[in-house]
Amino acid sequence: MRLHAYYRSSTSYRLRCALNLKGLDYEVVPVNLLKSEQRGEAFRSRNPFAGVPMLEADGHDRAQSMAIIEWLDEAYPARPLLPADIEQRFIARELGYAIATELHAPLNLPILQYLKNELEQSQEDIGIWYRHWLAKTLEPLEQRLEQLGTGDFLCEAPGFFEAVLIPQMYNARRFDFDFSAMPHMERIEAACLALPAFLRAHPDNQPDTPEGEKVL
Repeated sequence: MRLHAYYRSSTSYRLRCALNLKGLDYEVVPVNLLKSEQRGEAFRSRNPFAGVPMLEADGHDRAQSMAIIEWLDEAYPARPLLPADIEQRFIARELGYAIATELHAPLNLPILQYLKNELEQSQEDIGIWYRHWLAKTLEPLEQRLEQLGTGDFLCEAPGFFEAVLIPQMYNARRFDFDFSAMPHMERIEAACLALPAFLRAHPDNQPDTPEGEKVL
């Protein structure tokens, strides 16, 4: 497998988490979003969505991180990311897709670049925008976790939901989002970041991480 990814892309990060949790081997192929490498003709000819991640596997180029994660669980059923129980599977999808569908669209790089370059918004105003949409989804998500009475993970072990949550929390912290009133998310984050699968997936530990940011 070859994973075309950008070190700080939350969708690339979530797929790295999923691949690592499943114990699958893959090679990272860096795609620099800041240099618009994803919009080049060679890349777009393989992935018309012109984004990352893209996973080369079994002779196919696969795009869209959430679809890829679901495919991984079907193609490689060992170490499942989704629980066996149908209700727990629903909850993992409910919370995971709340993040993926509600937050990615207003907060991804092209939107932020449009706000800055086309609408001439200041970085301070962009930060306000970012935190507003984060709160809209993460506050009810925290309430849902409270209702469910979660422990270190949503279910017995980290999987689908955690692979989506942890990258979003990483990006939220980059924009100074306050998690102090969200103890369930912070507890899950701490438990995940103590695991090798999440540490290996972290943006600080990728082949395209700038030298000043590398940890491992």
